[in-house]
Amino acid sequence: MSLKCGIVGLPNVGKSTLFNALTNSSKALAENFPFCTIDPNIGVVPVPDKRLDQLAKISNSKKKINTNISFVDIAGLVKGASKGEGLGNKFLSHIREVDAIIHLLRCFDSEKIQNVNKSVDPIRDLEIIDTEMKLADLDSIQKRLDKKNKKNISDVEINILIEAQKIIDSGDKIEKLKEIFDHKDLKTSGLLCIKKRLYVCNVDEKSISKGNHYTEKFINQYGESNTIIISADIENQINQLEESEKKNYLEMINQKKTGLNILINKAYKTLSLQTFFTSGPEETRAWTINNNCKAPEAAGTIHSDFEKGFIRAETISFNDFVDYGGWLSAREKGKLRLEGKDYIVKDGDVLNFRFNT
Repeated sequence: MSLKCGIVGLPNVGKSTLFNALTNSSKALAENFPFCTIDPNIGVVPVPDKRLDQLAKISNSKKKINTNISFVDIAGLVKGASKGEGLGNKFLSHIREVDAIIHLLRCFDSEKIQNVNKSVDPIRDLEIIDTEMKLADLDSIQKRLDKKNKKNISDVEINILIEAQKIIDSGDKIEKLKEIFDHKDLKTSGLLCIKKRLYVCNVDEKSISKGNHYTEKFINQYGESNTIIISADIENQINQLEESEKKNYLEMINQKKTGLNILINKAYKTLSLQTFFTSGPEETRAWTINNNCKAPEAAGTIHSDFEKGFIRAETISFNDFVDYGGWLSAREKGKLRLEGKDYIVKDGDVLNFRFNT
């Protein structure tokens, strides 16, 4: 599976700058006026993982293949977007296609960069976006529950939509749906409000390490588990440096990781994802799966035939694979296990699937 994250926010908060930094490109226009992004830009980025390098070296692999994450730069939303304000709500449909929403919030002062509001207030800005997404969901729910359309959706989906409508109308937290319905059913509902989200506070250079009064106020209300402090402008500058220069620059600004690495790590935790590996002479490859994924389902991420004909999974932990120098030595030392259909794959497992064709 490939993770897809949509970057949303009010106009001119730095979405295109962040997109260009994360994807190491200049695909998105980054101008000092609202709505410089009209059509969504999509960038596919390999997920950095040092473990992949180690495994490929041990297996002497011809190819090394990272798992990927896609970033979508979605045009700026404004208050009233669900009713056609700004560029209208057609861009809300782009958000429906992503796995997680990255809310980019302006947390810096600047007279040079226009602000669609008179003041800087990330909490207010987030509430505007949330309101527009709820209104868009209500509009979608009402259309789908129309008598003419009911025959096209399942009873489970109808129940989800009815309950979602009640919750949004009452002002209750949409998380209530997760207590009532199955995760897979909710995922296919297409509702914006239930998507996992990350909050990215876009700050100036002096606020990267410790944040500022804007980020402090935001974290006090929304917590820090899903909140990241990044300077999109600085990230863009870092990407223009050579690898050795990047390391020196990060040390200079007191950062251990790039914004991309921090964001990907947070996204994996928020979406409850993990990585397993396949490794051999031809290729070493990383695969993304959900936490608590059973071995046959993990096999299915490689090919559906692997899941249908699953017999066993030859399994070595990443640490054992590295410590014993690969499949052969790990097998000789008794570190290779044969796991069955009920085995829950662990992050970092190196797997080889046995299956019937």
